[in-house]
Amino acid sequence: MPLSIATALARNLIKLPAAVLRSHVAKDAEVLALRHENAVLRRQIARVRYAPADRI
Repeated sequence: MPLSIATALARNLIKLPAAVLRSHVAKDAEVLALRHENAVLRRQIARVRYAPADRI
């Protein structure tokens, strides 16, 4: 257990500088990709797909 806590802490300490030093362009690109993914998912959810058993 102490080893898993230490490894999680070490991973988070390594990720922190990468998150802070990311450029605004990279953040904007990620936001744009997530917005597109949400739009696609919203379009898929709107359609109801019935199985043959549902029509009985």
